[in-house]
Amino acid sequence: MATPKIAIIFYSTYGTNHQIAAEAKRAAEEAGAEVRLLRVPETAPKDVVEGQDAWKAQAEKSSDIPEVTHADMEWANGYFLSAPTRYGVVASQMRAFIDTLGPLWMEGKLANKTFTGTTSAQNVHGGQETTLQSLYVTAMHWGAIIVAPGYTDPALFESGGNPYGYSAQAGQFDDKGKAAVAHQAKRLVEFTAKIAG
Repeated sequence: MATPKIAIIFYSTYGTNHQIAAEAKRAAEEAGAEVRLLRVPETAPKDVVEGQDAWKAQAEKSSDIPEVTHADMEWANGYFLSAPTRYGVVASQMRAFIDTLGPLWMEGKLANKTFTGTTSAQNVHGGQETTLQSLYVTAMHWGAIIVAPGYTDPALFESGGNPYGYSAQAGQFDDKGKAAVAHQAKRLVEFTAKIAG
């Protein structure tokens, strides 16, 4: 059976989704996948980013992580996306990258690959579910295969019980959250191996 190739693609303003992506990478590698940890490009003006200390610090912290490319999307046979919620949908930086993928979509190069998503928001009801559903609508347009965690492990209940994908309150990624993310990442690897094998 071929080794699953997983692209973990994230955008993080203040660090929560970077932490989620790092835990997903650890768990996916532990489950036997070849993993690329990748960030989407920042689209906010430089003066806006540098005008907020926490945003600037996160940009600097993740600057050594490669930016995701179309070649990465072709390479992978499974995708793990993590980005904050903004007004009930995914952050515009992630959306901007997704919106460049038309040429790959038209060639069918995003089809038949697995896809799962995670997110964060400032408060418990900050639009996490609609954000994940909007990502999954995109996956359906690609012809990708959604691998939501559902209620397949007790960790999902202990971390807030979101069956669509893990969601954190910003700045509150704890051990229960790590267990939920690890389960979601390992589940993605498991199904990617079955489909890609």
